[in-house]
Amino acid sequence: MDSVSSTSAIFAAPPSLSSSFYSLSTAQPSLTFLHRMNPRRMEPLRASQVDAAASAAAKPKEAKLWGGRFEESVTDAVERFTESISYDKKLYKHDIMGSKAHASMLAQQGLITLNDRDSIIEGLNEIERRIENGEFNWRTDREDVHMNIEAALTDMIGEPAKKLHTARSRNDQVLTDFRLWCRDAIDKILKSMKHLQVSLVTLALKNDGLIVPGYTHLQRAQPVLLQHLLLAYVEEIERDAGRLVDCRARMNFCPLGACALAGTGLPIDRFMTSDALGFTAPLRNSIDAVSDRDFVLEFLSANAITAVHLSRLGEEWVLWASEEFGFITPSDSVSTGSSIMPQKKNPDPMELVRGKSARVIGDLVTLLTLCKGLPHAYNRDLQEDKEPVFDSVKTILGMLEVSAEFALNITYNRERIQKALPAGHLDATTLADYLVKKGVPFRTSHDIVGRAVALCTSKNCQLLDLSLDELRSINPVFDEDVYEFLGVENSIQKFSSYGSTGSACVATQLDYWIKKLEIN
Repeated sequence: MDSVSSTSAIFAAPPSLSSSFYSLSTAQPSLTFLHRMNPRRMEPLRASQVDAAASAAAKPKEAKLWGGRFEESVTDAVERFTESISYDKKLYKHDIMGSKAHASMLAQQGLITLNDRDSIIEGLNEIERRIENGEFNWRTDREDVHMNIEAALTDMIGEPAKKLHTARSRNDQVLTDFRLWCRDAIDKILKSMKHLQVSLVTLALKNDGLIVPGYTHLQRAQPVLLQHLLLAYVEEIERDAGRLVDCRARMNFCPLGACALAGTGLPIDRFMTSDALGFTAPLRNSIDAVSDRDFVLEFLSANAITAVHLSRLGEEWVLWASEEFGFITPSDSVSTGSSIMPQKKNPDPMELVRGKSARVIGDLVTLLTLCKGLPHAYNRDLQEDKEPVFDSVKTILGMLEVSAEFALNITYNRERIQKALPAGHLDATTLADYLVKKGVPFRTSHDIVGRAVALCTSKNCQLLDLSLDELRSINPVFDEDVYEFLGVENSIQKFSSYGSTGSACVATQLDYWIKKLEIN
C-alpha cells in the first residue's frame, strides 16, 4: 500500500454500522481497523497481538460485591466516571482502622466468631503492610478504597472476609473513614499553626523596640511597635486554631452502624465501635449520620478564613519588600529571580500564599454548592466531597509552612524605617490626647490638631518642629509639656490602654505568648 492509498484508507468516510468497522455485538474494532491503525508503518499485527486483543475483549469483568441482582456489568465509561479509588485511597489507613473496630464489635456481639475476627484483623494488617510498602494493587474496577480492601481481603482469607460488612453500608463506612481522616488533618494543621505563631513571636523578639508606621486605608495613621503588629497575626492564627478545635469537637461523633440510612435489626453495639475509634459517641440519628456534611463545610470554612489571614500577611510582606517601602529584605533562601531582569529579587513564596488562598476559598464554595440541593440520606453526589477537602488541607498546610519559613528569613530595615517615620504626622492623635488631658473636649482637640497639621504642611515640617508660640497661636492651651507628647518615640510611650501598642502593654502581650507557646 503506497502512502497516498494508506492515508485515504485511514481518513476515508466513516463506514456504515453494517460494515466490518465495528461489530454491533461486541462494539470492538475489527481486525481490519486494527491493521489500518497499527503505528509500525501500517504493518499487519502479529498473531500474538491479535490474540492478546481478543483475550482482553473476551475477559469477563469481576463481579461487583454489590452486584447480586444485576445481569450486566457497567460499561467502561461508567466505571471510569464513577470510580473514586484514584483519590480516596488516601483513606486506606482509616478504612482499615474502622474495619478492625467493626470486626471486633461483631465478634463481641456474637455476629461472627472470634476466629473470623482474628482472620479478618490479621488479613487487614497484611493489606495495610502491602499498601505502605507499595505492594498493593489498586484496581479501578473495584471502584473505591472500601471495595478494594474488602475484595483483597476476600481474595486473601476467603469466607470470613464476607462477614465483615455485616451491619454496615458503604454510606456509614465512608463517613467514618472521612471523619477519622479529617480529625487527623486538623491535628496536623494545628501543629503547623503553632509553628507559624512561634516563628512570628521569634521574629518579634528579634526586633525589640522597632517602631513602624501603622496604616489605615493604607495611609499613615499612628506609630506602632513592630512587635505589636506581628502579634496581631499571632492573635488571628489563635482564633483560626480555635475554630478548628471547635470543628474537631463537633466532628468527633461516629456514623458507623447507621448503615445505609435506617440502622439495622442486628444486635450491634455502636458505642463499642465509637469508643474504639476515639469518637465522643455515636451519632444519634441514623439518617443524619449518613447525610451530614456539616463537619466538612465547617472544616473548609475554618481553612478558608485561615487562608484569608495568611493572604493578608503575604500582602503586607510583599508590599513592605517593594522598593517603594523597603521595610523588609527577604533572604535569598526565600526569594526568586527573574528570567529576563537580572536585578530582580521577588518575594514569590508570599505571593503564592496570597494566590493559593483562592483555592482554599474555592474548595469551600465547591462543597457548599454540592450540598445545597441534596435531599436527606446519602446521594452519590457526595462522592465529590473528598477532593476539595484533600486539596484544602494540602494547600493550607503548604501556606502555613512557607509563611513560617518566610518569617524566619526576613530582615527589617531599621534605618529605612526610621527615615520613613517622620512622614505623615503619626503623633497627631497623641497630641489630641494631650489637649483632652488639659480639659479640652475631644472634638475641639481634633480641630486644633487639624489646624496644627495644616500649619506643618504649609511649612513642610513636623509637629515636633513647631515652636510653642506657633502652637499657642492656634490655641493658648499649649504649654512646655506638649513636647513630651510629640515625636513617635514619645507617642509610643503614651499608649497605655489594655492591648495597646505602648511598650509596657506589648511586653505583657509578648510574655503571654512566650509562655503559651512554650518558647525558650
